[in-house]
Formats: sequence, structure tokens, C-alpha cells
Amino acid sequence: MLDTSPAAKNRAHNRRLHSFFERIERLEEEKKGIADDIKDIYTEAKSQGYDTKVMRYIAKLRKMDKQSRDELDALIETYRAELGM
Repeated sequence: MLDTSPAAKNRAHNRRLHSFFERIERLEEEKKGIADDIKDIYTEAKSQGYDTKVMRYIAKLRKMDKQSRDELDALIETYRAELGM
């Protein structure tokens, strides 16, 4: 027999909510680990003479599609021209 009492529904609701937070916390911990790994890679690249600021910028550009990159490039050029650079 299925318990449909308000108390049973509340317990089920609390278990679901608890489960959501456990999943979020686990993923946040994984995200922190991945961020630390990425930081280590940039540190390694810097120790070998690479400019990590440029590397981060290029990584950002590589995530963009060609049209978005082209629009960004055009906007940067417009701003440079306006500033006389």
C-alpha cells in the first residue's frame, strides 16, 4: 500500500531536495578540481615562456563561432580607429 499522507509526501519532497543539493555539491567539487587542473596547465605553459594572458584570450576565441569572432574583430577595429590606435 502506498503511503500518500502529508508526512510521507513531505519526506519524499525533502529527499528530492537533499538529492539535488548533493548532486550540485558533487559537481561543484568536480568543477573546482577541473579549474585547478586548468590553472596547473597555464602555470606549466608560463614556466616554458608562453604568455598566459594571450593563451586565455585565444582559448576564449576558440570557443566562439567564426561569425562571432569576425564581429568581435570588426568591433575592436572600429574602437581602435575611433581612439586613433
